[in-house]
Amino acid sequence: MTLEALLSPRLSLCHLAGSSKKKLLLNIAQAISEQYPDLDTDTVFNQLVARERLGSTGIGEGVAIPHCRLPGCEKPIGVLCTTSPAVDFDAIDRQPVDLLFALLVPEDSEQEHLDTLAEIAALFSDSRVREKLRDATSSDELYALAINSAAAA
Repeated sequence: MTLEALLSPRLSLCHLAGSSKKKLLLNIAQAISEQYPDLDTDTVFNQLVARERLGSTGIGEGVAIPHCRLPGCEKPIGVLCTTSPAVDFDAIDRQPVDLLFALLVPEDSEQEHLDTLAEIAALFSDSRVREKLRDATSSDELYALAINSAAAA
C-alpha cells in the first residue's frame, strides 16, 4: 500500500500538541474521528493505548509508530505528525519522540497491517527523511515531504 493511499493532508499534523504519550494518542484519535465520523474518538484512543500497553511503539531515533487493528475501520488510515517539544514515549532507545506515524487498519487485516508497518518503519529508518519531516513548518509541507520521500524510496 502506498503512503499516498494511507495518508491525507488533513491527517498530516505539524506541531501536534501533547505533553505526554496519552495526550498525543488522544489528539491523534480526535483528528481521526474528525475525518472519519464513524470512528469514535474513545474507541480509537482506547485501542491505541491498549496496543501501547503490550509494548511501546517508539522505534528509536525520535520516531514512534502507534498502531492497532480497529473494529469498524473499513480501510487503513495513517496519521503523520510532528510534536514540539518531543515527548517521552518509552522508546527502545529511551529518546523522546517528535515524529509519529499512527496506523489504523481493519480488524481482519493482519497481513496488510504487518506489511504496512514494515514499509513505514523502512521509510523512517532513513535519517534524511526524518530530518526533512522534522523541518516541516506546516501540515501541508509535512504531507508533501512525506509523499515525495515515500515515492523516492
